[in-house]
Amino acid sequence: MIICVCKAVSDKTIRRSVEQGEVMSLRDLTRDTGLGTCCGKCVPAARSTLAQALSRLPASSPMHGDLAMPMAAQMSC
Repeated sequence: MIICVCKAVSDKTIRRSVEQGEVMSLRDLTRDTGLGTCCGKCVPAARSTLAQALSRLPASSPMHGDLAMPMAAQMSC
């Protein structure tokens, strides 16, 4: 399912990024994909998908848990 229409970011992309250790926070996700930097309507769904993906990581994984909205998300397209 597409989470961010503006930047074409899917739930699979978010989960894969977490599994590969590339993304541990919404800030990382925004930096890597641009998600949330246009209209921002995707942020709640992205935050939820990210939290679910992070919760499925093994307990030994270094989870940051920073699901706060980055300043970059306030930028317009």
